[in-house]
Amino acid sequence: MDNLLSIVTFTPAIAAAILAVFLRGDDEAARNNARWLALIATTATFLVSLFILFQFDPADTGFQMVEEAEWIFGLTYKVGVDGISVLFVLLTTFIMPLTIAASWHVTERVKEYMIAFLVLETLMIGVFVALDLVLFYLFFEAGLIPMFLIIGIWGGKERIYAAFKFFLYTFLGSVLMLVAMVAMYVDAGTTDIAALLRHQFASETLDLWGLQIIGGAQTLMFLAFFASFAVKMPMWPVHTWLPDAHVQAPTAGSVVLAAILLKMGGYGFLRFSLPMFPVGADVIAPLILWLSAIAVVYTSLVALAQEDMKKLIAYSSVAHMGFVTMGIFAANQQGLDGAIFQMISHGFISGALFLCVGVIYDRMHTREIEAYGGLVNRMPAYAAVFMLFTMANVGLPGTSGFIGEFLTMMGAFQVNTWVTAVAATGVILSAAYALWLYRRVVLGDLIKASLKSISDMDRREKAIFAPFVVMTLLLGVYPALVTDIIGPSVAALVEGYDTALAQHDAASMVAAAEEAAQ
Repeated sequence: MDNLLSIVTFTPAIAAAILAVFLRGDDEAARNNARWLALIATTATFLVSLFILFQFDPADTGFQMVEEAEWIFGLTYKVGVDGISVLFVLLTTFIMPLTIAASWHVTERVKEYMIAFLVLETLMIGVFVALDLVLFYLFFEAGLIPMFLIIGIWGGKERIYAAFKFFLYTFLGSVLMLVAMVAMYVDAGTTDIAALLRHQFASETLDLWGLQIIGGAQTLMFLAFFASFAVKMPMWPVHTWLPDAHVQAPTAGSVVLAAILLKMGGYGFLRFSLPMFPVGADVIAPLILWLSAIAVVYTSLVALAQEDMKKLIAYSSVAHMGFVTMGIFAANQQGLDGAIFQMISHGFISGALFLCVGVIYDRMHTREIEAYGGLVNRMPAYAAVFMLFTMANVGLPGTSGFIGEFLTMMGAFQVNTWVTAVAATGVILSAAYALWLYRRVVLGDLIKASLKSISDMDRREKAIFAPFVVMTLLLGVYPALVTDIIGPSVAALVEGYDTALAQHDAASMVAAAEEAAQ
């Protein structure tokens, strides 16, 4: 099928345009039409995206299903996928219909709500398929707008503060990336990502205002991209926007934020930072490894002190992203395999955990942990589902959470044993905060009078959780579903990275020898 990537990318946007132009009124019938159109569009997008997976050849490490056309102002529209990006497209299309189904109870400005999510889906998919620097930047930055509106309009009491904090943090981080992109275009003469991956940016040591910059232009460009991707993930210490955004966002907004938007930072490191600026990445990697280990431990300790369920899970997400950056900058096969697997797995687990919070919030309208207790007596199905995802979040063997953490630590151990040892304590701490949360919310006697009439999950809620349960367990027992697809592309990335460093080291030795001879 021709233009498959464009069809998958823009189907949600077309549905959003239909909603905006043709749907009139705000009665119950109009709201239902908006819900059903959004659900049908996102489901159709997922089904079509499966053809991408069926046509994808993991053995081919280049970009596949490439589409290229002249665009505006002499720019090029170019999209394609490789083993690193294809599963993120599938993750996005998998999550979106479930978030629409989870939003069925929304009654305020339903048409606009659905339009925001449909536009957001197009922009998120666009980030993962873009093969042009300008196109990537437009998708990457434009995704801020619908999420800003989702938090700011349908969020909690402090939604305006959280929305602006989210927008300013992530936008300001990207300004430096834009400067670096301009410098890349000036140097390479192209915005084609495939061509930029083959281009060698200068890595000779620079003297900048008396400061010796090891890795030269590569290090400066790496730092500019790092400013954007570190905030997006987010890494410690630029993570403070995330808990506020999660707490104030509606349930579906939290699911999309945790499951997909955070992954854009990790994807950016894999697509740009490591392959395009290998010398810069190698220079900064030791610092990033330690920042990652600190993030795992620090945010896990902070999670232990939380009284709001969403905030606890938000800090848990920062800790798990610490494992991701640790695996990425280990820059070996196990580390990168583990980082990508962890991002995919975290999409299912964290998305499901925020849905778990949403289930009881819809009934009790509070996220305070102290307001609950003994839910297992009234909600046995909910207790079982919440237990599964709690254990997956801890990294229990047999769930997808274990595979990602194990592989990232295995990769990092080959590079820095101390970093791995520190990060490993985060696994123990994750068990502490996750089980403590479960104990206080679900187990014990049902004492509070307000909970005595609470109802268990209905069929719609069970149907939403079923795909998350299946994927969490399936990837836990059969991780090759992911590793077989990403493996060859990761191997090519590692080989290119190591070759570039070896060439740089050889050139440095020759330059040093010539200088000594003079």
